[in-house]
Amino acid sequence: MTGLLSSLGQRQRGFALVLVLWVLSLLTIMAGSFALSMRREATIVAGIKNSAKASALVESGIAIADTMLLVPEQDKRWLADGSIYQINTEDAFTGTGGTGGQIRIRMLAETGKIDINKADQKLLESLFLQSPLADDEKQQARLIGAIIDWRDQDDLVHIDGAEKKEYQDAKLSYQPSNKPFQTVEELRLVLGMDEATYKWLLPLITVYSGQAQVNAQQATKEVLSLLPDVDLAMIDDYLKNRRESILKGLPIPPPPIANAKNAPLGDNDVLTIVCEAQMDDGANAVISAVIRAGGGLKQPFQILKWQHYTSNNESLFAEAKNELVIKEYAESEFNH
Repeated sequence: MTGLLSSLGQRQRGFALVLVLWVLSLLTIMAGSFALSMRREATIVAGIKNSAKASALVESGIAIADTMLLVPEQDKRWLADGSIYQINTEDAFTGTGGTGGQIRIRMLAETGKIDINKADQKLLESLFLQSPLADDEKQQARLIGAIIDWRDQDDLVHIDGAEKKEYQDAKLSYQPSNKPFQTVEELRLVLGMDEATYKWLLPLITVYSGQAQVNAQQATKEVLSLLPDVDLAMIDDYLKNRRESILKGLPIPPPPIANAKNAPLGDNDVLTIVCEAQMDDGANAVISAVIRAGGGLKQPFQILKWQHYTSNNESLFAEAKNELVIKEYAESEFNH
């Protein structure tokens, strides 16, 4: 009897030991899961914090660009010719710890783009020759005709164009406005316009220039290369000379292009400011603002458009953009 009781006691102790081991294992798993969850939450919070910091930096970048456009000294004033200015934030510049990063700012004068309200047929034809429709001459002609019919004031159908009847035949619920484009987004409504061609056109065109010619002093290589009868080798030489003149503080040379003019940014010109912040941890934010200069001392700039870009847009930090960086600053230079 004593032996039986001893055996039962040993079994109970063994069962209790196994139970304790199971409980300890369960607690260990729970603790590990909690620690993993906390690490994940900490990472998410840090990501949100750095994204917020990137957003704040791009907004400050827009304000800095506005300020640099008002600098009285011509040689210190920022240019709106597609050049890029970089600002290194304090953490990245001094290595003091934390999450640092860089801001890149690019300004583009709308007079340096092709105005879809003023461009003649020859300029439109040259524009579309290098578009995604380059291999489809018939579709190019139809789209150019439809653009001209949209912006003119009559109901006469341009060659290969489209007026009210053509839109009705296409089962569309609208018709050409028969007045100038109010925004570049309106181009999406033109009969025959596809999304790929529209996205390709966006950085090249404007409705704010009001000029039939492109201002070569403010134009990017992409725009200059689209002009009729242009010599691409001469464009490269001109852009090289233009950049060297800017860096040396010399007058910008006249363009070797027939369908272009040379003029500085005026008091009432419209320009696009693109600002991108890239943090060391990969957080990123981009803002594009279209502003009109010349609003007076109380309001020197009028905001016409404000847009947060997505990662689908080409980054100012892309390798191809490095050659456009014309000057770098430390963040501390703008803290006064």
